[in-house]
Formats: sequence, structure tokens, C-alpha cells
Amino acid sequence: MPEGKLLHSVRVNKDKCIGCGKCMRACPTKAIRVRPQKASINYERCIDCGECLRGCPNDAIEPIITSSADINKFKYQVAIPSPVIYSQFGPQTMPNEILSALKEIGFDYVYDEALICEMQSMVIEEYLDKNKSPRPIISSTCPVVARLIQRLFPCLCELIIPIEPPREIAAKILRKEISEEQNIPEEEIGIIEITPCAAKMVSINQPETMEKSHLDGAIPIKDIYNKVMMILKKEKQTLMLQEQGPISGIGIGWAISGGEIRGLKYHQSASVSGVYDTIKILEEVESGKLKDIEYLECLSCPDGCIGGPLTVESRFIAKSNIIKLSRIYGNKKRVDSNRVKRLYKEDFFSFESEVKPKPFKPLDKDRSQAIKKMNLKQELFEKLPKRDCGICGAPDCATFAEDVAQGKAKLEDCIFIKK
Repeated sequence: MPEGKLLHSVRVNKDKCIGCGKCMRACPTKAIRVRPQKASINYERCIDCGECLRGCPNDAIEPIITSSADINKFKYQVAIPSPVIYSQFGPQTMPNEILSALKEIGFDYVYDEALICEMQSMVIEEYLDKNKSPRPIISSTCPVVARLIQRLFPCLCELIIPIEPPREIAAKILRKEISEEQNIPEEEIGIIEITPCAAKMVSINQPETMEKSHLDGAIPIKDIYNKVMMILKKEKQTLMLQEQGPISGIGIGWAISGGEIRGLKYHQSASVSGVYDTIKILEEVESGKLKDIEYLECLSCPDGCIGGPLTVESRFIAKSNIIKLSRIYGNKKRVDSNRVKRLYKEDFFSFESEVKPKPFKPLDKDRSQAIKKMNLKQELFEKLPKRDCGICGAPDCATFAEDVAQGKAKLEDCIFIKK
């Protein structure tokens, strides 16, 4: 898809925006400006990390998600809840109760993604055993990290493990199985992930590594939270537990930072969460400091997916709940390893195409003009107070100097220059 048609997962509600600038300061790629008194997003720089969603005090940054109309067009509706959902309803609520409650609110079938997460741990280990490519291999689970690498660390794209994330693998398996079992055409089956993360919509609408996503949409955990909670409170004693295989303690652990590498027993690995810490460790990878690490789990949200902006529970309580559930269900394998190895040999889990670098555009298409603008940016920066106050509508003085050099702002917008 052409660069100008990139899809994104957030937008600004101008009616709610008060121009406080908190979203602008939270953005790690400096994609937000506040001019005049309203925030706007430069989508060429946006990586859909959701930091602006987290930072806005007035809910003026809104996620772009799947609507009820989009779901209802399908004859057979399937929900694949992220393991994060098990952390949202208190330590006494068990996964099967939540899965059954989801079915009660209208889905024809609900599938536990945690089982595929456990399967994915085996796939990652298989890949590390069979491939001696440069290290560290970087996880492909978080769509924000993939975009971050494409934009800020394009030379690291080749280190991303060429394995589709659990949500895609789950949808791929289910679409075929349900079609055969229910005698329903595959196109009439709508598979929806219940997600803590708005960026999943981008990976569904515009997948980087396949022609078309196996998923049909994503809805936030917080949008179904009240419905599920009402069912759990009213019908907790009478809920018929969904008929499904045993819950995977290994897969549930994927909801928190370190959960993905928890299943890797024979390979040196490391975990990092939060977009700013992820940037720091990717800088170390780029400079060659992490060659002893074989596998690197990077998640853009603090503490992992439980810190996603579309959740309800505090990430600290959610983490405690996930740790408890992981202990209850233990490390016993719930997935057939022989089946995983067979599917791996058939490239069932593999990317259709590689992750390609998409670095930020230069200051100008013309090389000589780009150099002139770069020099002008430096000259302007030297005139600025270096206070990074944000009053000019840019997050810092360096970014403001670039805006002026490109004709997107005036030097007088700086209150100190104006005085």
C-alpha cells in the first residue's frame, strides 16, 4: 500500500481537545502538534503506540476500532480474547467463566488465544534451533514494535522473527476448522480479537507480512467489560463453562512482560516493555551490544499487554492476577508438540513476506534542498531557548526548528523569540 494511504488506529476529537499538549509530550516519535490550541497527528510519523491515548486527560484521542455493524454482517461470529482479559475481572474469576460470559453476550464461538500463545513458544524455540541467523532475534508479537523498527531502526527489520503472532495463527486455524465443522463458507465467518491495544486494528486492516489478515476486526476489552461483568455477577453460579481444552498457564503468561520468553528453556533471552525502554534496547541492538542475547521480547506497553490503553484494570493489579493464574494452571504443556513441529515444517506459521524498512521521509525529496533545510534547522535551533516548553505547539525546540525550516510554523510562534 502506498505510504500516503497508511491506516492508523487513533484520531483526535477536536470537540473534546483543550490543547493541553499532554499527548504531544507523550508521543515518542514527535508526531503530534498543538496548533492552534488543538492537537493534530502527523500520520507519517505515527507508529500507533497509544501513548497519546494514555496521556490525554479528556479522552480527546480516540481509538479507531471495529463497529457492531462490521461484526453483525457475518453469519457466524467468533471471539478470540487476548489473555489480558483474564486479568480484568478480579483474582477469583477463572478463565473459563470469562470465556463462557463472552459467549453469553452474543458470540457464536469463543476461543482461548492463550493456547496458541503456548504453541507459539514452541514455534519460536523451533525457529531458534533451526536458524543460525544474526542475533538477537526480535519478537513479532507487538505491531507497534514492528512499526517502530521500520521507522527508527530500519536496519533491524531483518532481525524480526518471520513468524505470525498468536492472534493471526488462531484465526487461521479457526476459520478452516469452523468452516468444515459447521458447513459455513469461510467468508461468512467473522473472527474478532478482543484486544487491549488499538494498534491491532492497523495490523488487521493493513498487515505488513501478508496479503490479507486472517482476522476481521478487533474490539477493545473496555468496550465489552461492563457486559461481561454483569453476566459474571448475575449468572456466576449458573454459567455453563465453555466446552474447550484445558487452560494454558504458559499462554496466560504472555499477557505480561517476560511471558513470551518464559517458555524458552534452552535459549538466552531478554524482555523489555514500554515504548521508551524499547527504543533504548533497540539502540543497543543497533550498536551491537546485545549479541549474547538470542531472543528479545519487546512490548510497547508498560508491563506488557496488560498495560494496553484499551484495558480497564490497573496494570499493577492486572499483573498480580496474571501471575496468580499462571501459578494455578502451571507450566504443564497443553499443546501437542508433534503437531507444532509438523506445522512448522509446512511453514504454517511463517510470514508471507518480510518486514520492510519504512524510514521517516527526509526534509525534502531533492537532496540539495534537504541539505539546505537541515542547515537552516540547525541555524534556527541555535536561536531558540532550548527550554522545550511546548508553548509553540511542538514537543521540543529541535522539532520546532524543523517545523519552521519546512514552512509549517513561524519563528515568532516561540514566545521567547516573540518577546
